[in-house]
Amino acid sequence: MSTPVSEAVSKTISQTISQTISESGDTPRIVVAALYKFVTLNDFEALREPLRQTMVDNDVKGTLLLAKEGINGTVAGTREGIDALLAWLTADPRLTDIDHKESYCDEHPFYRTKVKLKREIVTLGVPGIDPNDTVGTYVEPENWNDIISDPEVLVIDTRNDYEVAIGSFEGAVDPKTTTFREFPEYVREHYNPEKHKKVAMFCTGGIRCEKASSFMLKEGFDEVYHLKGGVLNYLEKVPEEKSLWRGECFVFDNRVAVRHDLSEGSFEQCHACRMPISADDMQSSAYEPGISCPHCIDSLPEKTRAAARERQRQIELAKERGQPHPLGYNHREKLNA
Repeated sequence: MSTPVSEAVSKTISQTISQTISESGDTPRIVVAALYKFVTLNDFEALREPLRQTMVDNDVKGTLLLAKEGINGTVAGTREGIDALLAWLTADPRLTDIDHKESYCDEHPFYRTKVKLKREIVTLGVPGIDPNDTVGTYVEPENWNDIISDPEVLVIDTRNDYEVAIGSFEGAVDPKTTTFREFPEYVREHYNPEKHKKVAMFCTGGIRCEKASSFMLKEGFDEVYHLKGGVLNYLEKVPEEKSLWRGECFVFDNRVAVRHDLSEGSFEQCHACRMPISADDMQSSAYEPGISCPHCIDSLPEKTRAAARERQRQIELAKERGQPHPLGYNHREKLNA
């Protein structure tokens, strides 16, 4: 047990460290935690406010989704803040083994703290699909290369087109979907359980391919595999020299993408359409910061573009004042609603 003297010494040491950090201009790195679990939460509405308050109390920002089928989201904060949130979550016996993966960045990737109530924590839009009831075979990252190198295995990237555009696994099929809701129709139109005996799927953090595996089994596919923990878990566990991943991995925060070592990637993001944009894209005449890029110059309606112009003006004003600024308009929020 701590004595008053030891407590005072500990406090002095802590204050000295904090002062040194402040004077040196260094700040602790931000921990980015992607977490989810499919689990029946009949009281999910009641969890919203205490969960949000726990995040606020520990200065954790980002968005968590709650539904009867479970919890999903990405948040960021100090090491202490993330640990406090995880401690609160895992105190609930239903969430003791919640899946979570971490990476790091120097600046906070989120501006707000949100907890939203949803029908699904990842929207597939097909009634009766429940990973808590039926799910495919989890594949550890260390065994993933063997699975996707098997010529008899159909490998499907369950992410959306703008994610696949900047990186994927060798030989994986790109469904060219713009939302996860389109995945069921894509599968029904292109694949037959009688012909495609083995299917392996992956996504960013594991949640979409887990739900997709449940759907595939319900559709009659016999052998369905999915990458446990998703691409982020693979990049963390598999050495780059042995990796079959090519490119960068899109992430849903202000880093836009991460490299194989999970450091921040080379892409920026168009604040009008939220597409990842390269250095070459930003040299295009179609690129206007916050307003348009080569991906959306011909597709966004003028009303949307006017809103983007106003949002960009607010962003610039916030930068001048040294204040956190709002994100750009995200037309996919309506598509995924």
